[in-house]
Amino acid sequence: MNITKDMSIIEIVQKYPQTVEVFRKYGMGCLGCSAARFENVEQGASAHGIDIEALIVDLNKVVSGESGCDCGCGCK
Repeated sequence: MNITKDMSIIEIVQKYPQTVEVFRKYGMGCLGCSAARFENVEQGASAHGIDIEALIVDLNKVVSGESGCDCGCGCK
């Protein structure tokens, strides 16, 4: 299953805990805030001025294990 911009942030984090570091890398460290429960990725990225397409690519890389990163954040 690919992560899409329409998926809720909390759904992604619960299903794929390894995505937490990717969200943090992009400045979305408030995953426990009330907005994360109701916002989808596109809404959260927009609120933080984040490039949604780059975020989705990195989230999918870490979920698929293609990031090449030892820390699991998709930074490589």
